[in-house]
Amino acid sequence: MSAKVHAELHESVRRSLTARDVRYTAGRRKVIDTLSEAPGPRSAAELLDETHDVPLSSLYRSLTVLDEAGILRRQHDADGLARYELAEWLTGHHHHAVCTDCGSVEDIELGESEEASLDRILAGLSRSTGWDLTGHSLEVEGVCPSCRT
Repeated sequence: MSAKVHAELHESVRRSLTARDVRYTAGRRKVIDTLSEAPGPRSAAELLDETHDVPLSSLYRSLTVLDEAGILRRQHDADGLARYELAEWLTGHHHHAVCTDCGSVEDIELGESEEASLDRILAGLSRSTGWDLTGHSLEVEGVCPSCRT
């Protein structure tokens, strides 16, 4: 991530928190830094390992505040483990690949034609179910390169 994009990310987060009368603390900034550099969503335990100097209680409070402010997206895996990533309004639309052996999650982006095909499938699903679909996320499962070897 370029220095300019990194600065813009922090400014967007700061503005969003300020609008909610929430301080952008050093710990919250460290969480944003870590998630912005991560290849995919991270659990609290993974974030604790990666943010070395953020105390556990501060990390959990930061995750709660950032999630409630809409800066993070929280998702749960099949085992119920919560993982966090920056919200799409900060990073752009993407999907996830999940390793069925180790549980690691990586961001993946579909090409324009694949995303258009997915949109057509979802439009058909909307017609057949009567649901007014407002968005989508795709999670594919497989075995990551580390586990495959």
